[in-house]
Amino acid sequence: MTRAFVIVLDSVGCGGAPDAHKFFNNKTVPDTGANTLAHIAQACADGDAEDGRSGPLSMPSLDGLGLGAAIRLASGDETPGMTATPTGLWGAAEEVSPGKDTPTGHWEIAGVPLPWDWGYFPDTVPAFPADVTAAICRAAGVDGILGDKHASGTVILNELGAEHIRTGLPIVYTSVDSVIQIAAHEEHFGLERLYALCEAIAPMVHDMRIGRVIARPFLGSEAEGFTRTTNRRDYAMTPPEPTLCDWVTDAGGKVHAIGKIGDIFAHRGISSVQKGADADLMEYLLASFDSAQDGDLVFANFVEFDTKYGHRRDIAGYASALEWFDSQVPRVLKKMRDGDLVLFTADHGNDPSWVGTDHTRERVPVVAAGLGACEIGQVGFSDIGASVAAHLGLKNRGAGRSFL
Repeated sequence: MTRAFVIVLDSVGCGGAPDAHKFFNNKTVPDTGANTLAHIAQACADGDAEDGRSGPLSMPSLDGLGLGAAIRLASGDETPGMTATPTGLWGAAEEVSPGKDTPTGHWEIAGVPLPWDWGYFPDTVPAFPADVTAAICRAAGVDGILGDKHASGTVILNELGAEHIRTGLPIVYTSVDSVIQIAAHEEHFGLERLYALCEAIAPMVHDMRIGRVIARPFLGSEAEGFTRTTNRRDYAMTPPEPTLCDWVTDAGGKVHAIGKIGDIFAHRGISSVQKGADADLMEYLLASFDSAQDGDLVFANFVEFDTKYGHRRDIAGYASALEWFDSQVPRVLKKMRDGDLVLFTADHGNDPSWVGTDHTRERVPVVAAGLGACEIGQVGFSDIGASVAAHLGLKNRGAGRSFL
């Protein structure tokens, strides 16, 4: 039985990117020195992450596989609380694509580095060209939009949620990522109507090299407050070349997407999709060990590290999420069969100790169970896809080289 499980901890970088000086937060501050995992561990050890948790960062399961060693390899930074001798495969991966966002990272992990620069909307008010706004209005059947600027998704709901309910106008905003996000109340505006709106404008913005249209449904009221639901849907550009997902399905295997993986790959090469909050996704991941067959790939993304804690610069919350995830790893490893490869990695960084609110350019850890203790050193993102292909007995059709 040969199966592969690739588990992406969204934004859980480990510093050391040699080109970090080319990427910025707050427009002018380079990402040089950003290190999501190391800075969280250091803050915990210094007693600066005590809200809802306490003490040094505790990740014995992933550290036992080689997480602490991977951080030190990537960056040279200290990792208090994570000093175990690795028992699994471990190393760090470096990205070559000109981006530090989710699609870019995942596509390159799956063997396809980004061959272009993404388009972005300016940090102005209005942020969107008149023709884009007109297309949104036509698709939604409205005479205007709310927002039309760079904004935090949670902040803009507090600012405009009540007006959205009162007027029926969608809330449209963007960020430093190559995205256009449309928020609407599931009950007052309608979930399917929101999806249809995003799907309708996706071809237009994709032609502008904007990577994703993101539907951001929410619930609540002005009195109770507004909360985004787990019914987010991303309408992403199709990868420019066949990815690991295509390689698997072309060979007769199945790709089981957990979390937003299906959206990231525009559902090409995807056999099944399961979505939910991270706690739900963990149960789906565990169940996949019972259903995945020989030759299958289970590809999972756990997004809440990024969306709930990284962008909000919440060190303690991020630390708690990491400790929760690590506490589930023994459940995952107990489900393994002979021949399984279970690989943990990330798609970019989002250092909660850093300035600004954007992702940070970092290397990412690569730790795996199923192949014994093995140091792979510094590898490329695309080498992950090549290695998974090798494990599954597939020809590598992408940019990387197997480290197995």
